[in-house]
Formats: sequence, C-alpha cells, structure tokens
Amino acid sequence: MSSKLQAFLQPVKTEVTQEIIISDRFLSEDGNPAKITIKGITQEENTRLIKLSTKTDKSKGQITETFDKHEYQSRLIVACTVNPAFADKEICAAYGVVDPLSVPAKMFLAGEFAKLVDAILEINGFKDIDELTAEAKNF
Repeated sequence: MSSKLQAFLQPVKTEVTQEIIISDRFLSEDGNPAKITIKGITQEENTRLIKLSTKTDKSKGQITETFDKHEYQSRLIVACTVNPAFADKEICAAYGVVDPLSVPAKMFLAGEFAKLVDAILEINGFKDIDELTAEAKNF
C-alpha cells in the first residue's frame, strides 16, 4: 500500500464546531452576549440540503430546476447550528412557528442572519454564498 494513500484511508473526524457571537441582543445568564455553537457538515449532507432547496418544474415538456438560495440558507443554518437547536419545540413555540426553518428568519435581524450564514460558510470551507450558489448549479 502506498504511503501517500495511507493518509486518506484513516477516517478523519469530520465534526468541527465553533462558538460565535452573532449579536449582543441575546444575553446569557451571566449578562454576556450568548454564544451560538455552529458545526461543519459533510459534502453528502450539503448535497442533501441543496437538493431540498431546488425545485423542479415541468412545463410544456421542459424541465427546469430553480435553486432557492434563501431556503438553502435557512436549511444550512438549521443543519449547522448546534446551540440553539432550532428544531427544539420550545424555541419554535417561542417564535410562534412549527417549522424550524422559520425560526432563524424570525429570531435574527437581517444583518445577524447574514453574519451567521457567513460564519457557517466559513467553517465549511466556503468563501461566500456566491461560491456555494455556483456549486449548487452544478447539481
């Protein structure tokens, strides 16, 4: 077996997490800005999110696919945020929604939402949403 290949045969831990502060509007029990814990996801999971955010329309024999960047961003936030867990029934109830995908848009100001998306893209190795959108078009 080649020593060059050996490095790739040993599974590497794919769970990468980071704590970030998005806003000073959310305070922890000690009065400091609350930290949000985000994680990286595998390309397999990212592909699933891209497919869920892509709508297929068949009209007049033509099939068109449309990638919904905003839906993808919401799905990415929910998938990559460890704490708070947006799928938690308590947080959904607090924001008056049933669907966890609706929580981030109701919870964060527009700039905070964008800041969270940027941090999640960074932990996953992307420069910006445009790089990711280009990747989504290749599916």
